[in-house]
Amino acid sequence: MDSDLFDSRLVVALMSISLGAFLTFIVQMIVKKRGVFTYTVLHNKVGMSAEDAVFGTVRVTWNDEFIHNLYLSTVELKNGTLKDYENVVVKVYTNNTKLLSERSELVGTTYGLKWTEDFVGSLGIQSGAKLTPEQWNHYHSQREYLLPTMNRGQVVRIAYLNAALTQNQPNLWVDIVHKGLKTRLRVPRNEIMGVSQLHALLVGSAIGFLVITSVIMFVDEVWLASVICMLYGLAVLLSGVVCIRAWRWLRNLLGS
Repeated sequence: MDSDLFDSRLVVALMSISLGAFLTFIVQMIVKKRGVFTYTVLHNKVGMSAEDAVFGTVRVTWNDEFIHNLYLSTVELKNGTLKDYENVVVKVYTNNTKLLSERSELVGTTYGLKWTEDFVGSLGIQSGAKLTPEQWNHYHSQREYLLPTMNRGQVVRIAYLNAALTQNQPNLWVDIVHKGLKTRLRVPRNEIMGVSQLHALLVGSAIGFLVITSVIMFVDEVWLASVICMLYGLAVLLSGVVCIRAWRWLRNLLGS
């Protein structure tokens, strides 16, 4: 009896140590994970020049310059990490459109973004002189901003009026060179309660497999098993959303 009791206590102790080590490893992985700022780009055509001998001519101009296709492109950059960052330099650049005027904001605040001193200096704005063709090209092809603080969950939104150089949709990218940070383009997807529908469906389906397995093993009545499976099928997206949001909450709790 004493030997069995000792063995059972030893097994419990080993399992507790293993579980504690595993949880510690998970927490360290979450906390030490390299930060990723994700961004999305949305384009809307707001103007188009056309010449037609029958229906007339439509011209879009900017500073008396003829523009074929005018777009409003919106860039949203999000700090989805568990850390707050300071003095982050953000570059937005393009290769097939001319960036014209812009409007920026730190979502949820009254503040906008300011250009970096290096970018302002490269344009020669402080001297008051007219921009050279090279400086205009620099202005049209990129912007560079300084974010004094970028808290966790913070979103930056920048809207650009831009003139596409081709018939194709403009390309805009975001680049950040900062210790412990990298950027990733996120393709906009349909969401439900702030969660991608695809991710919710995948997670909900995985949970559904466990539900069906449990029903097969423990429910003898066919009608009851059918009702349970039918109800879960109706709530598969909701279960995925709940699971993903619970995981996010736990991740934020461990990382705070």
